[in-house]
Amino acid sequence: MRSFMREKKIYCGKHYREVDIYPYTAAQLTASTRGKRSKKIKETEPKQKNLNDKNARRYFTQTANLNFGSDPEALHVTATYSGKYLPDTVEQAEQEATNFLRRVQYRRKKEGLPPLKYMIVTAYTTKRNSETPVRIHHHIIMNGGLDRDVVEDLWRKRRRKGQKKGDKIGFCNADRLQADENGIAALCTYLVKQGCGKKRWNSSHNLERPYSRTNDGKYNRRQIEKWAKEHPPREFWEKKYPGWTLTDDDYGVQYEYNDFTGWAVYLKLRKKE
Repeated sequence: MRSFMREKKIYCGKHYREVDIYPYTAAQLTASTRGKRSKKIKETEPKQKNLNDKNARRYFTQTANLNFGSDPEALHVTATYSGKYLPDTVEQAEQEATNFLRRVQYRRKKEGLPPLKYMIVTAYTTKRNSETPVRIHHHIIMNGGLDRDVVEDLWRKRRRKGQKKGDKIGFCNADRLQADENGIAALCTYLVKQGCGKKRWNSSHNLERPYSRTNDGKYNRRQIEKWAKEHPPREFWEKKYPGWTLTDDDYGVQYEYNDFTGWAVYLKLRKKE
């Protein structure tokens, strides 16, 4: 089956971009569109929001960089449970987190701040030979503006009669996002890394979504195979994508081989200062 190389640029804000260069068969594309630069297309959100899935991890990182990578006041919130309030199920934990985010949104509105934007990862492990979750906790990336002490203090149960404040659910820590020259790639890598635990994520509906454009006439199979075997240096890719550089030498470029389709290249780029 005839195939050609497709370049797909995924735009994730002003400072972060990904590029996929991979084989694409003629049967997947009508002759009328081959060789032309495509229109802007929104990236498809994965149906299964499980960060053990490769596509979900990529989409999570792209979306997080787009929405929070350039926000100097954005927060990374870690919320855990005390033994007294440890949920029995992941669904109960997610509902608790939803209640917390509603309180944050209410407080933001009260202080005249823009609507809450967030991405939340619920992480947990399970007992051996059981589906019972243990060590449930949440990581939340949210837009800034609200004082960190206020955010931490909202991790409480609903106030009961006679209480000034509801009981603390557990530990809560809110830190400014530690963005570096690669945006928040380090945090995203930490949140989506594979391990023995499971991770589910969700987000607010008001996030910007990454989009992509494709180009089917820029590279050929021989070029990609040559580069995959030679592993050219960072400067090589900087010439291919002026104004951009690899996020790092280890994970900024990946070469993958498939017995049926051949070589593919995946780039993670950051804007050069």
